[in-house]
Amino acid sequence: MQNMRDIKRRISSFQNTKQITKAMEMVAAANLRKAQQKAESARPYADKMREVIASVAAGTQGIQNPMLVSRPVKKTGYLVITSDRGLAGGFNANLLRSLIKTIREKHNSSDDYAIFVIGRKGRDFLKRRGYPIIGEVTGLSDSPEFADIKTIAKQAVEQYAKEYYDELYLVFNEFINPVTQRPVVKQLLPLSDVTEQKETGTQALYEFEPSAEEVLEALLPQYAETLIYSAVLESKASEFGARMSAMGSATDNATEMIANLRLQYNRARQAAITQEIAEIVGGANALS
Repeated sequence: MQNMRDIKRRISSFQNTKQITKAMEMVAAANLRKAQQKAESARPYADKMREVIASVAAGTQGIQNPMLVSRPVKKTGYLVITSDRGLAGGFNANLLRSLIKTIREKHNSSDDYAIFVIGRKGRDFLKRRGYPIIGEVTGLSDSPEFADIKTIAKQAVEQYAKEYYDELYLVFNEFINPVTQRPVVKQLLPLSDVTEQKETGTQALYEFEPSAEEVLEALLPQYAETLIYSAVLESKASEFGARMSAMGSATDNATEMIANLRLQYNRARQAAITQEIAEIVGGANALS
């Protein structure tokens, strides 16, 4: 009987867990839809900025803006975007594994790179292992605003402009679909491809005041910061997709465990009943 009580207790525990994971799956699904909409709504602004910058750059001869010109790489910057919470499958682990692999392949010393990190999971992981973190942001909401990451984005871009490092990479989870997220290490600075205008039919003509060079100087940092914010939004969508999948799998596993435990319970109950019948029959035979 003790064994049956243990099994019932385990069934109850798994049922409670299943309710929690199912609720978390539904919350993640709702947040995913909102995050997708927000990421998609940010794209037209970034695309328009890119179009204007490309138009300005195309009409400017001998561009010398440091954000557009590649230079010999002595030091590299990385801006890593992770989550604050876990329970999202391999969302953070796969991304950080990709970062560590890139660092080991490209650098011989910690003096050769610097890291900015968004998200508590990434910060804690990197700090425990002694990686050089020069800026961090944690505690982002489920629907982050540009103001939430403006400081670290501005710092990362300014450090490049001041030649503290010679290239800057974004490390984040690219959203493919709700069940697929791909870790990417993507070059942000220098903006070497921004001057390549795409052929989209009639191109708008712009007049600049006071000069094209000064307009570029103002727009390029804003554009780079916008790309960072877009990556944060895409990472959020990826996070919710990963959490939805992880909680869905956890719910399925709990359902399977409950079914197995109920089978064990029924077998134990049947065995107990059979034993009781055997004892009754044996007692009756002894009396006769």
